[in-house]
Order: sequence, then C-alpha cells, then structure tokens
Amino acid sequence: MKASRIAAAGAVAGAAVLAVSTPCFAHVSVQPDGEAAKGGYAVVDFKVPNERDNASTTKLEVTFPTDHPLASVMPQPVEGWDIKVTKSELDKPLELHGKKINEAVTKVTWTADGDGIEPGFFQKFPVSVGTLPEDADELVFKALQTYSNKEVVRWIEVPQEGQEEPEHPAPVLALSEASEDGHSHGAADDEKAEDGAGSAENAAAESTTASGSDSGDSGGTDTTARVLGVVGIVVGAAGVAYGVLAGRRRTSA
Repeated sequence: MKASRIAAAGAVAGAAVLAVSTPCFAHVSVQPDGEAAKGGYAVVDFKVPNERDNASTTKLEVTFPTDHPLASVMPQPVEGWDIKVTKSELDKPLELHGKKINEAVTKVTWTADGDGIEPGFFQKFPVSVGTLPEDADELVFKALQTYSNKEVVRWIEVPQEGQEEPEHPAPVLALSEASEDGHSHGAADDEKAEDGAGSAENAAAESTTASGSDSGDSGGTDTTARVLGVVGIVVGAAGVAYGVLAGRRRTSA
C-alpha cells in the first residue's frame, strides 16, 4: 500500500514536470539591436523559438503596423531563408526628407529553403526600420509561425496593460525617447538608414540559428531552470521515500 502511494506521488510529480516543461514561455518576440528611439532608425530582431519537439519552423510572416507605417524597411539576408517584402499603398502618404511616399511595407515573409528552425533551436531575423514614429510608445507586429507539419501558430493577441499576458501575444517593440538634443540615433538622413542596415550585417553571427539555451532566450532559459528545479525535487523525494522503506524493511527483518 505504501509503495503504491509513493508511486502515485511520483506520477503526480512527473506530471508537474511535464507541465512546467511545456514551452509556453517561449514565443515570437521583437527586440532592438541597441535602442529604438522615437523619430530615428533602428535594427530590430524578430526572435523565433521552435516550440515543438516533432516539427521544424519553416515560415514566419510578420505584419507591419498600418497605423504607424514605416517608410524604410530593409531585411537582412538570412542564410537558408527566402525573404519576400510586401508593400501596400497608403491611405495617407508619408513624408520623408522632403519626399512624399505613397506606399510602405506591410508584411515581410521568411520561408525556409531547407530544414528551417529545428526543435530545440531559435532563429533571429534582423530588419532595419525607420523612421520610427514620434507619437507612439510602442509598435505591434503581428506574426504567423508555420511548422513543417502545416500547423500555424498566430501570435496576434495584443497585450493589454494591467492584464495577464495572452496565450499568443503579438511581438511588441517598445520605443525610447529621443536624445536631449532632439535627435534620435540614426535619424538624420537616408545615409543613417544604410548605417542601420550595416549594423545588422555586423550582427550576422547572432542571427544564425542558435541553441534555445542561449542566455538571450529568456523563454528557453526559464523553462530549463524550472524543469531542472522540479526534477531535483522529484528525485530527492524519491530518494527519501526509498530510504524510509529500506529502513523499515531492515527493522522488520
């Protein structure tokens, strides 16, 4: 009877480990390479972890905001991926360096021409963007992640302040204030935008497929730490239970 109780407790603990190890903490996100200041240019990385253990990520579609369209969007080439940039006509033309722009990028699609992002790995997709709006604190980029088994995960739920993070949050880019002199880094002219693209090339090493245990992968790191912690507790409890049973057997003998 006691042995069956210990087995049941072990099963419950095992279920807890599986629950914790479920990769619900990792999702498609966007972070600036440096800072993303209002009114300036920035290089941003769309970070895509593979959340499945039986399929690879083979496609990423990122929708760019239409409420704050970006006049300049330049993806960095990523080895093993084809890139398609989609532009759409604007209802209200943008003005950039004295020129009117009637269309802007509304979607960028990366499609793997090989294995894609395999289980246990993530990929960064760098893009130079600008000019960033001066009348917004953040930009929302909705994303679709497609797996080799045809599953599509829609990262399109907009996080709301004061509420819990949704199950499939959309990537959100936080914008910082411009510097005190009124200028943002990289916001002077088109040459600055090209400089932004150049800095993306300098980050090429970070843009290649890397292990999900990378220190920058907060989702993977948190999940691993939690799993190891729970596994340690389960193993310790099992050891104590075994010791108690062994002691009682010696006593009864």
